[in-house]
Amino acid sequence: MRFQGIARLDRRTKDLVKRLGRNDIAIIDHVDMDRVSAESILETGIEVVINAARSISGTYPNLGPLILVRGGVRLIDAVGESVFEKVREGDVIEVVGDDVILDGVTVASGTRLTVDMVEHAMEEAKSGLDQQLESFALNTLEYISQEKSLLTEGISVPVTRTLIAGRQALVVVRGYDFKDDLQALLPYIREVRPVLIGVDGGADAIREFGFKPDIIVGDMDSVSDEALRSGAEIIVHAYADGRAPGMRRLEELAVNGTPWAMAGTSEDLALLLAYESGAELIVAVGTHANLIEHLDKGRKGMASTFLVRLKVGTRLVDAKGVNKLYRASVKPSQLVVLVAAALVVVSTTIMISPEARGFVSLLLLKLRATIGL
Repeated sequence: MRFQGIARLDRRTKDLVKRLGRNDIAIIDHVDMDRVSAESILETGIEVVINAARSISGTYPNLGPLILVRGGVRLIDAVGESVFEKVREGDVIEVVGDDVILDGVTVASGTRLTVDMVEHAMEEAKSGLDQQLESFALNTLEYISQEKSLLTEGISVPVTRTLIAGRQALVVVRGYDFKDDLQALLPYIREVRPVLIGVDGGADAIREFGFKPDIIVGDMDSVSDEALRSGAEIIVHAYADGRAPGMRRLEELAVNGTPWAMAGTSEDLALLLAYESGAELIVAVGTHANLIEHLDKGRKGMASTFLVRLKVGTRLVDAKGVNKLYRASVKPSQLVVLVAAALVVVSTTIMISPEARGFVSLLLLKLRATIGL
């Protein structure tokens, strides 16, 4: 089968999905594609993805490739990094079989992954998961000794204009099922009106559901310009030495931000900000808490996450999977009872109220006049 489309290239998948259209062909360089990236690609509606790297290397059973191929995407794998030199943004390319063709010349070749191939690779990757777990645990323990100040010492956090003390806070991270869980929490948001804290792309998720983030925390690499210009307070995650690359982007947008140098991940900082600022309760959506999720993010350990969760303790409610907890449904019999009850109320009102009877009589006369009876 032959596919033709406009080439869109980026080594960062989360940046590429922002500019993908249905007629495009995505060219990425993503070893061990994670689930969130794959779901974001599927949402664009494209049919072909070309990966310069191996979508599943065997390090661990990552779900990204399986999500893509099951979703009907043609995934051409491991074509090599030279594709980024031979193809330019906007080129019209063709994919025929396992080959990438530009102006009639084959510029790259790989392997088209099928569902069976990916499932087999995932089964093989599971055999090495014990080793990954051991390495992950050792790395975590090693860095806990270096980052233990997160737990044992007071943390100085940026002062925010938004009042957090005594209120509930909702921290939204672009993680597993974050949109479904956020959808399930809409009644909670409308009723409680918590402080809305978006971690990078989590700020865009908040806006997609019709709300404005109060605070955005992160390194500013996956949040939209629109979210940054929304009026939210912005806290830029900086390196321990004070360098904050994300500030450069804010300067280009003429938006103010506050750098915060702290070890750990951006979602750790968001939880610490809410906790140290006196939030009564912290509800987390899309945060990363297990081995596979951390490996998906390219992390070799979870020292900071472990320590932050110990510190935050009982004030944290992890809303992961809340969308599966309960789904309200109305049975047909319940609808019949509801309609019958409504008819009884209306009938009784008409029987005991002269005004209601007069209104109904007038309505019937107008109806008869309209249809000519």
